[in-house]
Amino acid sequence: MPKLLYASTSPYSSKVRMAAAYAGIAIELEPVKTEDKPADLIAANPLGKIPVLVLDDGRTVHDSRAITQHLNRVSKNALFPRNADKRLEAEVLEATADGICDCALSMVYERRTRPEAMIYQPWLDRQWAKITAALDLLNANPPKLPKKITAGHMALRACLGYLALRFGGQWEKGRSRLVRWAARFDEKFPELKGCVPG
Repeated sequence: MPKLLYASTSPYSSKVRMAAAYAGIAIELEPVKTEDKPADLIAANPLGKIPVLVLDDGRTVHDSRAITQHLNRVSKNALFPRNADKRLEAEVLEATADGICDCALSMVYERRTRPEAMIYQPWLDRQWAKITAALDLLNANPPKLPKKITAGHMALRACLGYLALRFGGQWEKGRSRLVRWAARFDEKFPELKGCVPG
């Protein structure tokens, strides 16, 4: 059985866990702490980043988007539409959600790793401006939630879960449509709710 090296708070790990569950692909979950630089993680991905999917034959797939593409192939397109335009839409939604998470994570690390006196506020402001611009765009036109969702939908749910975890009470202001979207996602796909960052 493939093994996923992951962290429960990671939005990228969350998306991959949702994707595997939704596609019906059994995976063994192995939680890791990247700051400890565990040997099995470094052996699987020299960048020391999660998630990493370790396949049965020993090959490894890292970067969450590479993993969702792999899971999509294995599941015969359970995660991305076959139609080229609809597939592009799903891929762009996934990239947007991941990009928001990239900005949010850089803010978390800026605060977590630097001494208070060295935290660079202009950097934090720039990242937050990117996050709010993307959220405002999504809030203006939230993606539809059909019966058959895509990895893009899962990426957005993981993203909003991560923002709630790290920036709760901040990202929601003025974005009631996205807040409702996340609640509807959880209602429609309760089996994926346990994968949301937390």
